[in-house]
This record gives sequence, structure tokens and C-alpha cells, in this order.
Amino acid sequence: MTDPIPAIRSLCLPFPGCAERLSHGEPAWFAGARRRFVTYAGIRHCARPAIWCAAPPGAQEALVAADPVRFFRPPYVGHRGWLGVYLDVAVDPAELAEIITDAYRQVAPPTLLAQLDAAPAHPAATPRELPGTRRG
Repeated sequence: MTDPIPAIRSLCLPFPGCAERLSHGEPAWFAGARRRFVTYAGIRHCARPAIWCAAPPGAQEALVAADPVRFFRPPYVGHRGWLGVYLDVAVDPAELAEIITDAYRQVAPPTLLAQLDAAPAHPAATPRELPGTRRG
């Protein structure tokens, strides 16, 4: 499997105020100084490459129930509603962009959300293809 981090990075970094830092030895993306919205969970934290991301209320339960091959309840943060997305299965880049956008919207402060809403084009409007993924 090709490294998925560059594609995840390309979806996260365009958001206003986004910063990338290592957290627990893996890349993580933050809205503002401290509000993490996506964490890459390599095989050190998961048996499979995945991301963990903030999710709207009820999204984790619905997605995991609908497709447990692609989605899971991540350790440590799953009890707070975060969603795990496996990256070693077919991933629709547009769906992943939407999941990451939802994650950002869950944690970003109002000032950054206002900047996002005022932007002429949505940062994740043209998602980059993840290695080994398919569209639609």
C-alpha cells in the first residue's frame, strides 16, 4: 500500500487555521492551536492504516453499522463519537473529503468556521485521489 498521508494532508491543510503536528508519534491535524480533527493511525495504533476523526452526533454509529469493513469505533476517542476510517480498503475520495470536512466543522472555533464559510471554494471540493482508491 502506498503512503496515504500525503493525500490526507492535502485534504486537511487547506482548512483555515489548520496545523499539522505529530501526536503520539503520528501526524495529526488541528483547527487552531489545540482542536484536533483528524489523526492518522498507522499500524502502531491500529492493526490497519486508518484515520480517526471527529464526527457529528450519530455519524459514528450509523457509518459503522452500515459498513464495518470501512468504518470503526476507534480506541481512546470512540466513546466521544469519533469515527475511524480504514485506508486499506476502497475509499471514495469525495466521501473522505466530506468526512474530513465534517470533522473540521465539529471542532473549529467560530472564527475559523466563518472563514471557511466565506471562502469562494470549499477546501476539499476537489479531493486528491488516495493511493489504491476508486471514485464513486
